[in-house]
Amino acid sequence: MKTISSVVEDYIKTKPFLSTALSQGIINLTSLSRIIKPDIEKILKKNAKNGAIVMSLKRISDNMEFVSTHKIIKTLNKIGDITVRSSLLDYNFKISPTFLASQAKFLTEINDNKESFYTSSRGVSECNIVISSNLKSFLEKCFEKEFLVNKYKNLSSVSIKLPNENVSIPGIYYFIFQRLSWEGVNIREVISTSNEFTILVDEDYVNIAFKVIKDLKNL
Repeated sequence: MKTISSVVEDYIKTKPFLSTALSQGIINLTSLSRIIKPDIEKILKKNAKNGAIVMSLKRISDNMEFVSTHKIIKTLNKIGDITVRSSLLDYNFKISPTFLASQAKFLTEINDNKESFYTSSRGVSECNIVISSNLKSFLEKCFEKEFLVNKYKNLSSVSIKLPNENVSIPGIYYFIFQRLSWEGVNIREVISTSNEFTILVDEDYVNIAFKVIKDLKNL
């Protein structure tokens, strides 16, 4: 038998922005209970009192604040180096039978170029390659026979080193990306390893993105 508490908890889990608002204590529980009451009653298939919904929201809010947000903030306080790069290009290619050979040729060409930036992200049918603009001629020569889907210029990146425990903290990436979204930063691409990730943004937004991420260390 479904209880009001379990239904409210399941409902909140499907609403990420409500979850965040509850964990930060920035939402009026009584007002929220009135808004979600019709949905809760529909799931329960019976009437529910506002007071019972408010109490369920209060329990969820207290638990989220301690368990989730506290762990995330504690981990973000340990963020390592933050590296900003500008004048980047992002190439989106279709994967072909010759693509790996083209990529290997390109890597050989730039192997001794330690100052420039290169990273790639491969999906099932496409691959994105992000490079410093000074590598443009090398890349376009090596990939001249590959199918170019899109090319983006005037991009910058912000790379962040996270503490090892980040892999066991649910919601840490959502927490970061949410704050970037609140500041109007459009993320072009995300490239990550276990303890490091890079976001690609338009050059106009790189200063805002850097400040948002830097401020996470002082929450």
